[in-house]
Amino acid sequence: MMFSRSIRRFGVVSLLMLAGCLYGFTGGGLPSHIRTVAVLPFENQTAAAELTRELSDALRRAMQSRLGLRDAAENRANAVVRGTITRYEPDVPVAFSADPNQATTARRRVQITVDVQIVDQSNGKTLWERKGLSAEGEYAERAEPEGRRQALERIVNDVIEGAQSQW
Repeated sequence: MMFSRSIRRFGVVSLLMLAGCLYGFTGGGLPSHIRTVAVLPFENQTAAAELTRELSDALRRAMQSRLGLRDAAENRANAVVRGTITRYEPDVPVAFSADPNQATTARRRVQITVDVQIVDQSNGKTLWERKGLSAEGEYAERAEPEGRRQALERIVNDVIEGAQSQW
């Protein structure tokens, strides 16, 4: 008897959580007029030119998939995401083998730091801002793009989560 009541309660709670995911969180708690976003290319103060495109693309995808915003041109967007890539350290040693006969591969770390701002175009108000947002990614020697992808993914997650918590 107690077992079936627990199963029913679990089923009801699961359905409510699913309904919340499907309906209650669309838009990530954004102001109701924010439906479109323009992710501007970040100013890049580093030597890694590819970072600008990779970060912009990742942010654009996350804004669409996780916040439900449509991509728009800057002059037609409700909100604008802009920023600066201030630091890129692609080759920070993490672990390596002191014995050249050992098969252990060296591990490296990528560190990326950005300043980012999300602005409401209707009133010019800053909705969310973070200076010095930093993330890391680890990779095996000669696989730097994998570490960069991890670090960029962490930055994007921090931007999305930070923006959701402020709105």
